[in-house]
Amino acid sequence: MDILDPQRRSAHMRGVRRQHTKPELVVRRIAHSLGYRFRLHRKDLPGSPDIVFPRYRKIIFVHGCFWHGHQGCRYGSVPKTRTEWWLSKLAKNKERDAAAVDQLEALGWTATIVWECETRKPSGLEERINAFLKSPLDASDQVGEDSPGGS
Repeated sequence: MDILDPQRRSAHMRGVRRQHTKPELVVRRIAHSLGYRFRLHRKDLPGSPDIVFPRYRKIIFVHGCFWHGHQGCRYGSVPKTRTEWWLSKLAKNKERDAAAVDQLEALGWTATIVWECETRKPSGLEERINAFLKSPLDASDQVGEDSPGGS
């Protein structure tokens, strides 16, 4: 059972941002502090990636643990109401994400995923971002279901 009435839940969901989220801002701040320059939300690329580094042909997607179904993460749990609908919705999100990464790789881009829970304690995130951007262009840094979770 939802703890909010339908009107409040609707208002809350309207306020959920798609771009310029707090986790995205954390990653952008880190990349900028490391001296990297980037573009945001390139609509001409599959999946409209959150952060694009054209010089390196690298992309960072910043995924919310809930909306992108982060397995093993406490923030990625499925709601107890309308469970079947949510499972279907989150599965479609995952399929869409995987298709975007596949299309980007086919175009010669390398992508990684930073999960929302990783930005809550960004101690190792700076090193991971720097290593990803410094890695050779042909290397892939795919982060799948086994990436760090928010425990």
